[in-house]
Amino acid sequence: MAHASVLPLRIRFPRTNRLSSPAVTRSERLARHGGSSRFVFPILAVGAVFQAIMQTVMVPLLPSMPALTGASVTAVSWLLTTTLLVGAIMTPIFGRLADMIGKKRMLVTAFALMTLGSLICALTSNIGLLIVARGLQGAGAAVLPIGMSILRDELPRERVDRAVAVLSATLGIGTAVGIPFAATIVEFADWHVLFWVTTAIGAGVLAAAVVFIRESRTRTGGRFDAVGAVGLTGALVCLLVPITQGGTWGWTSPAVLTMFTTAVVLFLLWGLQQLRNGNPLVDLRVSAKRTVLAPHLVALVVGFAFYGNTLITTQLLQASPENGAGYGLTILQAALCQLPASFAMMIFALVAARVSDRFGARAAMFAGALFLIAGYAVHAVPDKPVWTVVTAVFIAAIGTTFVYCTLPLLILGAVPASQNAAANGVNVLLRTVGSTVCSAAVASILAAYTLSGGVSAAGFTLAYLVCGGCAVIVFAAAFALPARGRRSSLT
Repeated sequence: MAHASVLPLRIRFPRTNRLSSPAVTRSERLARHGGSSRFVFPILAVGAVFQAIMQTVMVPLLPSMPALTGASVTAVSWLLTTTLLVGAIMTPIFGRLADMIGKKRMLVTAFALMTLGSLICALTSNIGLLIVARGLQGAGAAVLPIGMSILRDELPRERVDRAVAVLSATLGIGTAVGIPFAATIVEFADWHVLFWVTTAIGAGVLAAAVVFIRESRTRTGGRFDAVGAVGLTGALVCLLVPITQGGTWGWTSPAVLTMFTTAVVLFLLWGLQQLRNGNPLVDLRVSAKRTVLAPHLVALVVGFAFYGNTLITTQLLQASPENGAGYGLTILQAALCQLPASFAMMIFALVAARVSDRFGARAAMFAGALFLIAGYAVHAVPDKPVWTVVTAVFIAAIGTTFVYCTLPLLILGAVPASQNAAANGVNVLLRTVGSTVCSAAVASILAAYTLSGGVSAAGFTLAYLVCGGCAVIVFAAAFALPARGRRSSLT
């Protein structure tokens, strides 16, 4: 392993670096191709919503999948785990490749893998094939960071901030829409219809990307760090698998403890290898800068807080009040109660972009943290009416929108243009890790407070308070941000 860190296996790509005169490149590009640039943002926005839906579309189906596939509960759980795991792995790798060999090329690859995964899900009930297909869908997590980098290349400078902010919010919009979208179709049709619909959406987005999005002329070229990619993959697998399966395997089981220990060792070795590599997968020196490290920390904890708003509330609304806390709603009713979160993210994405532009990124981050804290304060109140639950979901979603919209702007302003996609890929990766940790933490908390077949009100309150604690960390981390963000990397 030490030898590999000194002499990493790397794959060389042609260098086509045109960063020496980015202002000229941009003006020429906009002058020559301004007609088609108007299609770029709609395509990327639909694609980002589509990939976010893929992450949550299986949630309402999961309780029924053992009966529908003839598989065990443990096997079925991998229909969620595989998507998150592949997404976490592919996001930084695809982001780096996009900077090196072309953003359109990697974007189209991600769309094609998502669409193929949907098609396989539509055609089969075999659990093995479904797990593979869900893994292919996980590759779509790279759409968001690549899309942000494309917007930076394609749009006029004055439109970049707002477009990137709104695109970042689509991750939350798609996640919030995914559950009611899936629940509605499953309520009235065979579950395979759900994936026929997503296949059609994927095919449409793929075709539009091929026709209307141009390949970026800003590329770094150089060598792809294959050893770094393998090392990061191994470390993430050893970290995320026990997190997602710890409740099933047992948190103190030899398998879980061994994988966590291995993850620590692999991350340390991978970090050393990256620091000694002249062309690393992730530039850790840049990531260690305060202006980059603070947004990455925020991404981790806000991913936790955001996912809790959906995950905990879904279980609370569907839980039977006869055996503990809950409202006894159907899957569809519970999903519809969370639609206000989608509306909040659609409406407040532009508001967040304007606040950040006028008052600075730190002000927008503070506002988002305060909304999150307020939302979880309402969530933590036990035995409240349903309309109060919906209100809390709405308030917390506003907070998530402000934070999600601010993060990519901070990253774009803090890293060189040649690292835009890779750096945002790491940021999206940390959001995914935060959501994965939230899933495991919530499951453990609710299991600890389950009595007579139901979860007590204290269990739901504690789960919400943990998410509220993450919002407090976001508030504290905002003090490490510059008072007004600079967009030096755009010039």
